[in-house]
Amino acid sequence: MFDFDLFVIGGGSGGIRAARVAAQKGFKVGLAEQYRLGGTCVIRGCVPKKFMVYAADFKDSFEDSRAFGWSVDQPEFNFGQFQMKKDAEINRLEGIYENNLKQSNVACFRSRAKIVDPHCVKLSDLTTYSTKMILIATGGYPFVPTFEGSDLVMTSNDVFNLRELPKRVLIYGGGYIACEFAGILNGMGAHVTQYYRGEQILRGFDQDIRNHLYQAMGERGIDIELNQVIKRVTRKGQQLRVESSDGESKSFDAVLYATGRKPNTQGLNLETVGVHVDDSGAIVVDEYSQTGVPSIFAIGDVTNRLNLTPVAIREAMQLTATICDGIPTPVDHTNVPSAVFTRPEIGTVGMTEDQARKDYDVEIYKTQFRPMPNTISGREEYNLMKIIVAKESRIVLGVHIIAPGAAEMIQMVGIAVKMGATKEEFDQTVAVHPTAAEELVTMRSPNNAS
Repeated sequence: MFDFDLFVIGGGSGGIRAARVAAQKGFKVGLAEQYRLGGTCVIRGCVPKKFMVYAADFKDSFEDSRAFGWSVDQPEFNFGQFQMKKDAEINRLEGIYENNLKQSNVACFRSRAKIVDPHCVKLSDLTTYSTKMILIATGGYPFVPTFEGSDLVMTSNDVFNLRELPKRVLIYGGGYIACEFAGILNGMGAHVTQYYRGEQILRGFDQDIRNHLYQAMGERGIDIELNQVIKRVTRKGQQLRVESSDGESKSFDAVLYATGRKPNTQGLNLETVGVHVDDSGAIVVDEYSQTGVPSIFAIGDVTNRLNLTPVAIREAMQLTATICDGIPTPVDHTNVPSAVFTRPEIGTVGMTEDQARKDYDVEIYKTQFRPMPNTISGREEYNLMKIIVAKESRIVLGVHIIAPGAAEMIQMVGIAVKMGATKEEFDQTVAVHPTAAEELVTMRSPNNAS
């Protein structure tokens, strides 16, 4: 007889969803979380980041309102006050997660846990529990390579705990986290420089989106230096002196390293019990989120499949259907819509143009235009919308948007793409006017010279 039917290690979005649903289906469930309930998304990721984006966006609203007839005094941003309000909301949300676990009769342990054997876990107080199945949902963590001065830099985790806004910030990295924080801190009033070792930011995204965002960020005053590598960071009084690969040396109040995240698998004792990890440290699982040890499963960022909070939650739902209901339910990672909360923000679903051209003869539909508010405010920032279509089947393979509200648009577009909609079905949809989104159903002429 086991103490638990399922023991979950990790109290993030995926782990909590799996624990609650399994308990509601009649399983006796335990969950261990060593830090705070809610995981990366709620505590140090999506949610606080989105609050920061909202705060940064007010700068544009204040500026643009004058052109619409509003008389606005010179606005001032109180970073410390914002952080207090943001932290209070995060605390409230964590309390909701804790209460939901209690109401679902999940036994919650605020402790680190490691796996002793395929049916036993040990907490940091040395208490052990037997369990029929184990779910690992420990997420990931921001990674900083070792170099001279690496102990002086921040990660994305640290930004959420700042009490003062740095005046001059260097962000190292070109992925979505780096670009999001560049836009946030720039909007809040910091002077932002961004170094990236590659040829263009946002590797893996559609090339038109990458180029468009690079230009838009530059026009907002963000100094992006490509093909640039940090060699050394030293402290000079209150400043950080950064030496880069081009021989330059510049001073900043803070340096944020945002070069990626790694699966959080250290200390779980995986090698002893026979759970295989790949070269990145990610747990290897099959399409049902099962490891090579039949009683041990893993979901979310720790598997490094598709590292998005809603994906981890969906993996949790598929897993509970498999292990609780006895209905083997594989995880589907195709055509997952996602957003990047840069300024302007990005929405994307399906293939990029480069990916599509490898397997299809394609047509490209693309438009670039000034959104209505900018025609009065005078803001020189354009929207870009792009649709990638398989020429023979007419199926929409990918949609990419960079515009205010792109995240909201791509959620709805994602339904159509997931259903396999054709370009003609997009065309047959009546436009909602006047909106930016109507451009998605009014593009008629392909532009394959992209």
